[in-house]
Amino acid sequence: MTQTLYTRFMARIERGEKIEAADWMPDDYRQLLLRLIHMHAVSEIMGAYPEKEWVPRAPTLRRKLSLMAKVQDEIGHGQLLLRVAEDLAEPLGRTRDDLMRDVMTGRVKFHNVFHLEAPTWADAGIIGWLVDGAAIITQTALLDCSYGPYARVLRRICAEESFHMQHGESIILTLAEGTPAQREMLQEALERWWEALLFFFGPPEVTASARKMMEYRIRSRTNEELRQKFLSRYVPRIRAVGLRIPDSRLRFDEETGRWTYTEPDWERLGRMVRENDGPKSRERIGLRRRAHEEQAWVRDALVRAGHAAMV
Repeated sequence: MTQTLYTRFMARIERGEKIEAADWMPDDYRQLLLRLIHMHAVSEIMGAYPEKEWVPRAPTLRRKLSLMAKVQDEIGHGQLLLRVAEDLAEPLGRTRDDLMRDVMTGRVKFHNVFHLEAPTWADAGIIGWLVDGAAIITQTALLDCSYGPYARVLRRICAEESFHMQHGESIILTLAEGTPAQREMLQEALERWWEALLFFFGPPEVTASARKMMEYRIRSRTNEELRQKFLSRYVPRIRAVGLRIPDSRLRFDEETGRWTYTEPDWERLGRMVRENDGPKSRERIGLRRRAHEEQAWVRDALVRAGHAAMV
């Protein structure tokens, strides 16, 4: 019976149909999806923290308001994704609260870039322009995901992320056209973030789980394909604003149609994610824990109100 269900499931995948939460799915399909969406959700929430630090220090009221709106969007994205992950986790006996607590216990990881410091206003610009730009490339490649609820949520998230990227680009252009000190601040920020941006897409090797995700049409591009797309899109833009990319090996090979670059320190950056030992990892996880605990009464009140409404 299980083999028949699997055959029917794969036939649906091959036809390009969308799988829904209530449909039968193989255990490994559920687990691969849950791991991907769970990390994406947590990364959206943890990604708000580096920019949240700059809300009270933004240089103008207009910048403060736009950054605050961006932070709210990122938290909202995390909640939308947790709702999608919740449907996948429920048959495994796990709740949304469990999924939210996982980042505090180390059970789920979040993107390397959100473990880093953002010491200057230029860092806020780099996050909006290049980190969100990298996220858009990753997420738009998932818009054809075979799991319908994730694909639908991603359409909204990608649309909002494009505004976030434009927000960051506005900061970058203002600084690039500013004083020598502002341009130097911007160059220093790029140098801090460049290696992490390359790591953002993951190691170039295609792992067994990545191959399985492509077989299930959860994703359609490899890490390296996404990184190459990022370089093709952003290297010309970075250079156009007068910034120097901190990689003497970076060049485009016309024959292969690919970029050559200095590989990031995969082990060091991977360890930072696995062990939460980045410059700001523990501080931001501590902030998440405190927020989760202090807002418990709100979640409890909403649950009780929902139960009362059903009586």
